Formats: sequence, structure tokens, C-alpha cells
Amino acid sequence: MLLLALLALTACSSAPPSAERPSPPTRDELQAFSLAGRFSLRQEGQSHSGRLDWRHAEESDELLLSSPLGQAMAEIVSRPDGARLNSGDGKTQTAASADELLQAVLGYPLPLDKLADWVRGRSPQGGTMAVDALGRPLRLQYEDWRIAYEYDSDEPQALPGRLFVERETLLELRLRIDEWLPLTPPGAPLSPSASASSAP
Repeated sequence: MLLLALLALTACSSAPPSAERPSPPTRDELQAFSLAGRFSLRQEGQSHSGRLDWRHAEESDELLLSSPLGQAMAEIVSRPDGARLNSGDGKTQTAASADELLQAVLGYPLPLDKLADWVRGRSPQGGTMAVDALGRPLRLQYEDWRIAYEYDSDEPQALPGRLFVERETLLELRLRIDEWLPLTPPGAPLSPSASASSAP
């Protein structure tokens, strides 16, 4: 018994300390963000699904759209002086804004500047927000857009884990956020998430 106790004590003392992961940012304090997730899009009888890696700063956005298996399909880089689309076949397309490029990729206009607010649970001017019992965004109505939220924890400051974005009967976007990440250094290339799974 004494030998077993000594062995157990030795094992505990030699075990390496677990790496402490930084606490996720709270919803109210989040400004610039980086996230990895999955999306499914339905519009005009067509369906698209895949993975999304998105890095958003005050005046820039970088989005990498990948297939469900992680193959890069398109990268959109938006800056104040314009936006650029690098497609999976090596072609490059430029436009005045990321919204124009998103329409080229998705076939439907999707307001990126508004989506950056929606994904953080923020209502743009003119929107109407309903909250749950914890004070978290639950439903948002903005013009003819409707956004619904779900969460992965019961924390009052939790960031959304799922978004359901609809525009009348024309478009339905589902976004499953697998992880909120700290921003990578400026200029570092985006890459598909290591783990690939089917869209929600």
C-alpha cells in the first residue's frame, strides 16, 4: 500500500502542468475578431455549404471560404481602397467593395459590414433587438433581414455559437461558429481550419 501511494504521488508530481488557454473575449468588449466556423446557404433553390475563416479589423476584412473537406474555394480581402477575390482556380477579381465580391461568389448580395455587427450580436442603426432572460441577443430585425441567435453556454456575456440569417423567402444563411479566436498578426495568411466537418 505504501509503495502504491508513493508511485501515485510521484506520478502526480511529474505530470506536466496543463496549458492555460486564454479566456474567450466577452461579447461587449469584442471589437476586432477572428473566427472559424461552418456555413450553409440556400437561395433561389440552390444550396451551398462549407467552412469559413474570417478575420475582421476596424478597416479590413479577410475571409477564406473552403469546401466542407477544407479545400480553399475563395479568399476575399477587403481594405478601404477596394476589395480583391482570389478564387480556387487561381483567378483574381477586384471590386470597390467586399459586398460586390461576395455577390460574385455567392450569387446574392450579402452586406459584410452589417454581418460583422450581426455576428457579434450588435444591432445596426435602425434595427430592433430582442434579448433572452440573460440579456443576450435573441432575435434581430433589420429592414427585411431577420437574425436569430443560439449559444453554447449559459454565460451572460457569451458570444453566439449559431446564427440563422434570413431575408424574406430569398435567402437563408446558417452559420455555426466553432471557435472565436484572437486575431493573428496582420498580414499572416488565412488557412482552412484544421478540423473539417459537414456544414450545419
